[in-house]
Amino acid sequence: MAVVEQCSLSAEWRPVSLTHVEYPAGDVYGQLLAYLSLGPVFILISFGTLIIFKRELHTISFLCGLLLNEGVNWLIKNIIREPRPCEGTHATVTTEYGLPSSHSQFIWFFSVYSFLFLYLRMHQTNNARFLDLLWRHILSLCLLTAACLVSYSRVYLLYHSWSQVVYGALAGSILAIGWFVITQEILTPLFPRIASWPVSEFFLIRDTSLIPNILWFEYTVTRGEARNRQRKHGTKLQ
Repeated sequence: MAVVEQCSLSAEWRPVSLTHVEYPAGDVYGQLLAYLSLGPVFILISFGTLIIFKRELHTISFLCGLLLNEGVNWLIKNIIREPRPCEGTHATVTTEYGLPSSHSQFIWFFSVYSFLFLYLRMHQTNNARFLDLLWRHILSLCLLTAACLVSYSRVYLLYHSWSQVVYGALAGSILAIGWFVITQEILTPLFPRIASWPVSEFFLIRDTSLIPNILWFEYTVTRGEARNRQRKHGTKLQ
């Protein structure tokens, strides 16, 4: 079924369970792309979970950037008001305007910001230079692949044209670079002060911006504390 090439208004479209994303009935490839296009939803849920359990200021700032990105997308759509390529194909779209694609703009903002964070914010803390760079390259490739697949899914499923997806990717990338600069140059120096506010201490909000590799730091601290407690527990039993 060449859904990419032409609008098929007569095709039967089925929604993914509990969502508004539709795919052509009987099209397994389209169904897979429909699930992939839900990537932004999964990312937002992951951010909410991460903030609840970690309560780290940079993660909160990242989420604020994503929400700002969505606000800019809504503003551009309502200024340009370019319709979607196949009006009437989907009955469950949240807005009739398609330029720029919100899914494309979202996923490219997330991917570009994550790419900048991996290579400019995180630094190695041990001698495993090769392995450190290898996992960053692999993760960056996964981010790029996910961004391309989500963008392509919006065209395949007839939600957007190629130009709407490309402009969404461009807008998301530019906003990601701008928000990364703002976070690093303006917000990060304020994080220690924000973390010391009474309300931040009450909600256990913390600042880890001075720790180059938070994964390695948490691993070593947790391992050291666990060993200390094991030794104390062993001493009490003697």
